[in-house]
Parts: sequence; C-alpha cells; structure tokens
Amino acid sequence: MSLDLKNQIEKARHNLHMLVEHHEGGLGHPDVIRQSMALDELINEYNRMKRNQTRA
Repeated sequence: MSLDLKNQIEKARHNLHMLVEHHEGGLGHPDVIRQSMALDELINEYNRMKRNQTRA
C-alpha cells in the first residue's frame, strides 16, 4: 500500500474541509464538488489497491 496515496487522500480531505469552511458550509459550491470528486477518486484507487492485494 502506498504511503504516498494515503498522504494524497489526507491532503485532499483537508483541502475539502478547508473549501467547505471557505464557502461557509456550501456543499453545493462547484469548488467543493470538484474537490469531493477528486477525493472520491483517490479513495476508489486506494480501495482497488487493497482489493488487488487481498486477491494476490
């Protein structure tokens, strides 16, 4: 499992939190949605890696 990927996920999560605060809780703001989608992709990649490790 990549420590770099875990760091990317944590950084993306932090950025999402900061954007929500910046936009005063506006979860529907386009910047928040974009960051949320980026975080989702990183989490999906992490889950694919974990799933492949258990199959190997």
